[in-house]
Amino acid sequence: MDAVLTTMVEDQVGPGEHTQFLIHTAKEIFGYDYCLALRSPVFALQLALEALLSARDSSSGTAENAGVLRQVNESNYREEEFSRLPFGDEKVPKGKGVIISALSPLYYERIIRGMGLVPMYCDTANDIPLMAGDNINALMAAKPLCIIFHHALGYLPEATMLSELGIPVIEDCSQSAGTILKEKKAGSFGTLSILGLEERDMITAGGGALLFATNRRNAAILRSLGELPPEYLLPDLNAAMAAVQLREAEKNLTRRRELAQIYVQSSLQTRHKRFRETEGLEYNNYSFSLILTSGAKDVKAYAKRKEIAVEEAFDATLAGSKAIPSAQCPCASSLALRTMLFPLYPRLGVQAADRVAKLIMTLP
Repeated sequence: MDAVLTTMVEDQVGPGEHTQFLIHTAKEIFGYDYCLALRSPVFALQLALEALLSARDSSSGTAENAGVLRQVNESNYREEEFSRLPFGDEKVPKGKGVIISALSPLYYERIIRGMGLVPMYCDTANDIPLMAGDNINALMAAKPLCIIFHHALGYLPEATMLSELGIPVIEDCSQSAGTILKEKKAGSFGTLSILGLEERDMITAGGGALLFATNRRNAAILRSLGELPPEYLLPDLNAAMAAVQLREAEKNLTRRRELAQIYVQSSLQTRHKRFRETEGLEYNNYSFSLILTSGAKDVKAYAKRKEIAVEEAFDATLAGSKAIPSAQCPCASSLALRTMLFPLYPRLGVQAADRVAKLIMTLP
């Protein structure tokens, strides 16, 4: 609150010193080479795809970005060379597809289609809210432009899945900030990475996003975007909020871990299941989720009687909003219907946490 009030009484609340301080603070944590602080993750995804398209269509590049250009040019075909492959109810031209999870945020589809690209919906596994490897491999035959890994609820897939696909990876670590996979932080695997700062994200600033590249080679394609209008950039007011949260990130992660340990013990006494964690994963405890074996309506009604707010984990996703047919991605659709989130946040008091633990233990 102090940081926000201080910003409000300054002469400038638009992109300025606080935004630059946020970029510097985040660099120390995520170790990136270059970053754009933007007003919305919508802008971040749009610019990330624009950068990849620009790199793909470039006929030459400097030694610094030659590796990226070589990688993305594998998907570059002249229009007359496109071979259209059936996918769902539409056909995907080579180099125009973007693989996304069925549990991705709703805005993904709008941005992808708005850029003349085709979203390729990938079903998840049935025990983790991430795209299944076999399903990804099946879509690779269409020679997609890239794949977007949205780390739903803070979980990460196998490291090999992130690094050995042979196409550019946009890594969305909005919910996985603080998660570590085999000593590598979420956000360090992608060609480009997005850290959302929205209400439901791990680090929130009331809105905004960071778009970054962790090495010089990938940073070159971001720098190619040039100077952006100030209307694209994150204002100081939001940046001040995000910087404070980044500085307190370790303390908040510790508190989340303590609460999660209490909830886990309670969940062992129920018939409901927790998600599988990837081997070598240090989970950030973005949330405490359960895959229900009974109806979500019964659980929500029971929690309401106990005056505890629970929510559907994937109501704002493609599968959860019925934006794609359930038959096309059955596992994701099933998880969207059965996964509930229970209150877990650093400022949750001891008495409130005990009430939540008792609720979990006695779920119908």
